Amino acid sequence: MNLHHLRYFVTLAHLEHYTKAAKQLSITQPSLSHAIAALEEELNVRLFEKDGRNVVLTRWGNVFLKDVEEILAHLDSSVANLKMTGSGNGTIDIGCIRVLGASYVPGLMREFVKANPDKNISYRLHSEGGLSADIIEGLKNRQYDIAFCSKYKDDPSIDFVKVASQDLVMAVPIDHPLAAQDSIKLKDTLAYPQILFDRRSGLRDIIDSLFAKAGGYPDCIMEIEEDMVIAGLVSQGFGIAVVPDMHVFHELPIKTLTITEPVPERDFYMASLKGTYFAPLVMSFKEFAVTYQYKSKYIF
Repeated sequence: MNLHHLRYFVTLAHLEHYTKAAKQLSITQPSLSHAIAALEEELNVRLFEKDGRNVVLTRWGNVFLKDVEEILAHLDSSVANLKMTGSGNGTIDIGCIRVLGASYVPGLMREFVKANPDKNISYRLHSEGGLSADIIEGLKNRQYDIAFCSKYKDDPSIDFVKVASQDLVMAVPIDHPLAAQDSIKLKDTLAYPQILFDRRSGLRDIIDSLFAKAGGYPDCIMEIEEDMVIAGLVSQGFGIAVVPDMHVFHELPIKTLTITEPVPERDFYMASLKGTYFAPLVMSFKEFAVTYQYKSKYIF
């Protein structure tokens, strides 16, 4: 059985006439007869029976036709998509942490489409889990072509390219003793209970490193995954927190203080698997992402 035989079978099933089917397929009638006979012999089932000068499908031929047409439709669609991808068109699967999925990545996607008006480009955007560790795991499992996240530990299988950065600030309730200040050294916050990001967050390593440089570590009262939840807890007086400088912290009863020492910054990276093949469209997108200039102060 081969692909040609299956296509011959479908054509004959629809035309119900060997001569007409052979003409449409641009082959000889004996070649078509031989192909159908070989298919029936291999399956050990009669697919056609005579009906005057025509042929019609048997019961089993009808069952087989439905399956073959479905298989060929999937195959043809896949081949068409691959050809489109190879020509620089197609779909890009992107994984990203939620903070980048709110503004940065959608903006990058839009600008790439604008820069390539002659291309047929579509996207699938994934942010399952929301943490850099989850996104990197998805990238390793080849769920995405490319990912945008924090640099989650050194991994020899992942290529990280810095594409954006975000200021970190100290968030305190508006009635907190530190709220009278506009800036602060991190060592001066060590006496106060603090809310920290979960250890699986790419931001946690950055914050731990900052405290190491400040010469101490605060009393951690909670570890939280989500920026928004930390914002809510700080606003209700549960503690203070080193957080990304986001819009939400300026809309709640929170004071954000500039950290002057050590100077903190959170970097974001484009992550991709090393030593893997990238379709032309994905390679073009990767190159565009390196030069993309984000125009807003806030990533989120």
